[in-house]
Amino acid sequence: MPYYQNPEKIPTLLEALNNTNVDQLKSLLSLLPVSDIPKRKAELVDATYRALQGDTLGKLWTELDELQQAAISEVVYSDSSQFEGQRFKAKYGKLPNFGILGDYYKKGNPTKLRLFFYHYDIIPEDIQKKLKAFVPPPKEDQIETLTELPPSIPLRWKEFEDESHKYSTKVEEIPLEVRLMEKTAGQDLQAVLRLIQGGKVSVSDKTRHPSKGTLNQITKVLNGGDFYEDKPKEERDPWEDEIGSIRGFSLALIVQVAGFAELSGKKLTLTKGGERALTAPIEKSLQTAWKKWLKTTFLDEFRRINQIKGQTGKGKRGFTALSGRRSAIVSVLEECPVNSWIEVDEFFRYIQATGQEFEVSRYREHLYICEAGYGYLYDLASWDILEERYTLCFLFEYAATLGLIDVAYVHPQGIRTDYRSLWGADDYDFLSRYDGLLYFRITPLGAYFLGITDTYDPPTIEVKSVLKVLPNLEIVATENSLTTAEQLFLEQYTEKVSDLVWQLDSKLLLDAVAKGHQLQDLKTFLHASSSKSLPDTVIQFLDDLDQRSRSLTDLGTARLIKCADRALAVLIANDSRTKKYCFLAGEDMLVIPMATETKFRNGLKKVGYSLPL
Repeated sequence: MPYYQNPEKIPTLLEALNNTNVDQLKSLLSLLPVSDIPKRKAELVDATYRALQGDTLGKLWTELDELQQAAISEVVYSDSSQFEGQRFKAKYGKLPNFGILGDYYKKGNPTKLRLFFYHYDIIPEDIQKKLKAFVPPPKEDQIETLTELPPSIPLRWKEFEDESHKYSTKVEEIPLEVRLMEKTAGQDLQAVLRLIQGGKVSVSDKTRHPSKGTLNQITKVLNGGDFYEDKPKEERDPWEDEIGSIRGFSLALIVQVAGFAELSGKKLTLTKGGERALTAPIEKSLQTAWKKWLKTTFLDEFRRINQIKGQTGKGKRGFTALSGRRSAIVSVLEECPVNSWIEVDEFFRYIQATGQEFEVSRYREHLYICEAGYGYLYDLASWDILEERYTLCFLFEYAATLGLIDVAYVHPQGIRTDYRSLWGADDYDFLSRYDGLLYFRITPLGAYFLGITDTYDPPTIEVKSVLKVLPNLEIVATENSLTTAEQLFLEQYTEKVSDLVWQLDSKLLLDAVAKGHQLQDLKTFLHASSSKSLPDTVIQFLDDLDQRSRSLTDLGTARLIKCADRALAVLIANDSRTKKYCFLAGEDMLVIPMATETKFRNGLKKVGYSLPL
């Protein structure tokens, strides 16, 4: 085995030494208690091999520093014989000192750690077995958490000074924005479902993505609005990058993936599953959405990293399976403590330190920044550029929106500068709209969804009266008492008179029934939200409308047939071969339901008549 190859394993120490050149062997032997260093390779190999027998390895182990000992321990107790530098650095913060083994062109100056590791930092298998007898297992890695969040984070940048003609470092404290998503997620989902129920959500018939107007509509009904609020176009610097929608965009897709809504024309309409989601325990609806999102191929979250181009061309063929990426992130989330704040960079460190990395693309050379031909990523697209950005999107846009995590964030501009060295990217305010996510914590709801806990106890909701229903058919809300979803629900049945007053109107109520809404749902809502029993006038009004709305039944489409005279109409309507499939209408008319038309025609022939097509 030539020393210049990259083997996965080296069976024996003797084989490793035989594949080491003379100068390197001399450097290694100088670290051992040998008085005379031979010149010939065979003698060097023999001397080094004999010097490393017996208890020499144990003595050498004690002479290593703590970091060097950890390097050996990590390999001895892993499935690989090779030292993983990136993983080790993520766990311990820095690499151990190997020194320089040297080669034909430069003199070697190795440390004693090199007596354990050989070509491409591999420990020979026979040495591993000996080391396992006295080398302790490596320390277990744990995710570090914060008991409380800092109120702000320092943002640093360099600014050119005209007077000194030098760059100076500027620092500004940026306050953290914190969103508690456990309760918010359910309210947002119901608000969007109500918006769909009202026919106000339009999506593309090709991509199923929401339109700009729809995103504005959804943002208005979200509890506290979206995570960011972009300035109006006329107020924004023309060079300033727009962040765009996060929660609004994801909810428009989530309801489709969950089976709560489907496309009808250019608008979404509620499915039966969506109607059930409006009345079912909200955590069940959120759990359904989460499970289905993990399996969907409806959207690759990486497509939301707009600054990285080439995703629809050759780059598309190189993307790895979505389910694998998502499950890799979920597996690490399952190891996180609940109700403790975690810095996202610490989360990324833990993923790499524990060897739970995943790949976004197998062919990174097809992805590029800014312009094809110049900004190709090649091997410059390291973990932080691709995999970390994908993870940020998954956490911020989907896990947070569905209530699995609370989030703490700032504006993304200038927060992550790792992309600035990439060609053409130095003028970007941020590489992704998710760059501002700094901390998250798993909620009790998230712990239940992730299987960390077996049960979920929804937070106790204070029962309070939020409505007063008046005898004059007015509904009055106490100030800021109704959620957005509840207001949208009322507006489907009533006329909004002012910010806090709605009027029951027979025409609007009958229109609501015609659209498939149930008056019983309105009565239930009013009973549950009112401090007192409903006035008799309101009960009578709703009961009367309910009776009238159920007085007529649509039996479907039918064909109207005119007979030559009344006698023929009566004959056909009463003949045993046709009477089950038609109805007498007036003196000489027959009504044939479309569902029974074929049977009617067959029976009519037996009577002796035929109905032309």
